[in-house]
Order: sequence, then C-alpha cells, then structure tokens
Amino acid sequence: MSDLYSAHLSARKAQESQAVELLVVLNGLANNQVSVTFLGERVALNVATLIALHDDSGVALADTLALAKALSDKGLANTTLDIAQAVKAGKSADDFTSGADVPATDVVLYGFGRIGRILARLLMSRPASDKGLQLKAIVVRPAGDGDLAKRASLLERDSVHGWFDGSVQVDTANHGIVVNGRFIKVIYAADPSEIDYTAHGINNAIVIDNTGKWKDEAGLGKHLASRGVAKVLLTAPAKGDIKNIVYGVNHDTIGSDTIVSAASCTTNAITPTLKVLHDEYGIVNGHMETVHAFTNDQNLVDNHHKSDRRGRAAPLNMVMTSTGAASAVAKAIPELKGKLSGNAIRVPTPNVSLAILNLNFDKAVGDAEAVNAFIKAKSQSEQWQAQIDYSDSSEAVSTDFVGSEKVAIFDAKATIASDNRATLYVWYDNEMGYSTQVIRVAEVMAK
Repeated sequence: MSDLYSAHLSARKAQESQAVELLVVLNGLANNQVSVTFLGERVALNVATLIALHDDSGVALADTLALAKALSDKGLANTTLDIAQAVKAGKSADDFTSGADVPATDVVLYGFGRIGRILARLLMSRPASDKGLQLKAIVVRPAGDGDLAKRASLLERDSVHGWFDGSVQVDTANHGIVVNGRFIKVIYAADPSEIDYTAHGINNAIVIDNTGKWKDEAGLGKHLASRGVAKVLLTAPAKGDIKNIVYGVNHDTIGSDTIVSAASCTTNAITPTLKVLHDEYGIVNGHMETVHAFTNDQNLVDNHHKSDRRGRAAPLNMVMTSTGAASAVAKAIPELKGKLSGNAIRVPTPNVSLAILNLNFDKAVGDAEAVNAFIKAKSQSEQWQAQIDYSDSSEAVSTDFVGSEKVAIFDAKATIASDNRATLYVWYDNEMGYSTQVIRVAEVMAK
C-alpha cells in the first residue's frame, strides 16, 4: 500500500469517526428542539453526505463537532442555528441561548398528491419528537379496497425522488400508515365539512391543503368549520385578500391570520432573487418566463382539457401556458406591483424547472461578473442561504437539482448583463424546494 493511499485512508477513517459522533450529538440537539442547518440546508443524517457537505464548504468537520458538543453540554434547547455559519464566524456555545419551550402542533395534509407526499417525507424524516409540527393525519377522497396500501406505496416509492429514506408500514386495523415509527391516520372524505378531527385525537391543527380545489376564503373556510382545525395553509396561489407568503421575504406579515397561502413554486423560486436585486438596484420592469416541468394537471396523451393547450400530450410537447407567478410576486413585494409580466412553457421533464428573468434596473448593474458576485455573496449570507443557492458549473443540467431543498439555484454561467439590464437564470426543484418553504411557513403559523 502506497504512502499516499495510506494517508488518504487514514484521514477518511478519522472523518468517518467524527461524522458518526457528530450525528449522535445532532440527534440529541434535535430532541431538545434545536433546529440545526448547514449553510441553509438540513444536516444530512448519513456519514458520507455529512463528510461531503464539509468537504464542499471548507468547514472542518472537527470544528463542527466541537461546537455541537459544546452546545449539547450546555443543554441548548428550543432554538435555530446554522452551525456552519457559526463555525465560520468563530462563535462559541456562549453565543447561543435557549428559547421558549416549543409546543406540539398537530398537522393534517388535506390531499396526498405530489406536494402532499413530499411534505410527508420531509416531516417524517425529522428525528422523533413530541414538540413542533406533528403530522397526525392525511385526508383523501373515498376509495376502494387496497387504497391504504397504495397510499403507503406511493409514499415509499417515488419515480423522481427515489425510495423514502425510512420505513413505511400499513396499519390496517387502525386505518393508518406508520412512518418511521409514527402513526398517521388516513381519513376518507369528499369535503372538509364531513370531518370531525377531534374524534381522531387531533386538536387545534394546521390543515395544509394540497388539493388546489379551494383558493378563496369561502372555500378554504370550510376547513376552519371542521372541529379540531385552527388554521389553514394553501399550497397554491390564493385569491382575494388571503396573503401569499414567500418565506424569507414576507413571512413576518402572517400575524394571527388563520388562512394563508404559500404561493406557488415559481413565485417562491423567483421572489427571493427579485427581492435582493430590487433592494440593491431597483427594478423598473421586466419579464419572467418559466420553463416548467409538466405536472399532473396535463394529459399524458392528447385529450379534452378545460385549459387551452394543456390537453396535448405532456411527455411529447413543449406546451405554452400561463402563469400567475409574476403578478403574485407583488403580494410579497408590493413595490413591484405592475412591473413584471410572465409566461410559462411546460416541457417533457417530470421535475426541476427554470425561471428566466429579463430585468431593467434604476441603477447600472455592470457586467455579468459583477451581477454574479453580488448574487454569490447573497447566497452565502445567513439571511438568504436557505432560499438562494449558487451554481457556477458549466456542466449543470436540470437533473443535478432534483431533491434540492434550496428554493432557487442561480446559474452564474448563463448570466447576461450590461448597463441597466440583465437576463438571469434560476433553477428550482418545483417539488422539493417548494415543499421546504411550505413547512417553514407552517412553522411560523404554529409559532
């Protein structure tokens, strides 16, 4: 065995030992309701990925372990921290204080389609705890025999995101699913008015409506009329006076609202980037085009459809359609009202989309290098690292971003800029990235 090989092997073994120890400490912190992120991302719960995170960031695993152990020894509880940013800033355990005790909040997923199942995966991948968001039930339309097993199978197996990293079991006797050792009741109902959640031990719940069937206060208010429901979160753009919330931009406006929208995946993807650009340069006007993965509301083969063009075969066509994302931005950033137009092209890929921003500014932005440097700095800041990621690879393609929990990934190689104009390209996993934002909004609603 060569000296070089031996040196690398020895270093790797040391890293793996540290990573195993770190995972144990992080799990203990999670049990104390300490939400730990690493440059804005959930800390991976396996050794290889945890080491890779450190290698890519330049943060020493030994330093992360030392700080995590100090925080654990201190008994830190009920708070949030980004441990990589803390290490980079040279912080110690003395710089952190515990917050107020976090109560448990029951959560119901109304609808169990693409977003519903991703939300379930994210919620049930967290360490078991009796505090914070507690997924207690999913509600689906009445179905025949074998439906319970089918729901469990769809959660466990996913053609886009792969196998669920955990266990999924069917509890036929109690009509539910056990996910990573936690029971989720499956309730069949055609309308919220049919459900008494308290009969299932669910109280003061947040209902996350993933169906898109109701988008106004009258429709979503049906949930509030159900016993056991306190608040409603819609995973689609809302109509009327319901607030469209993009976490990181305007989540501080939720207040005591009982019905809130988490806007759309595209609105979440473009709004943080538009926010930082507008604050720095002042957006005069612009156009947003989204090249969007096809979705379940399109037809697999040509057939009748209530919407223009969406009836044509999704796997075979680029389909022109509309998007309300550009106008919805104004609900999160009011000063951009009327300044942006938008359109959409659905393309034959099942996940990951691309937003193209053509913008005119009050101030000169310089060249592409200057714009990229500005966005890179924002993506590395503690304020925006969870919303904006940065890619500088000339090899990057859409599948590289499948599973990304960052709501948007800025493609630096594609930037075009001069004087007061810029064309910017932003990738986003329209399922996973958006779902992480939905959970963040739910946590704010749960306080």
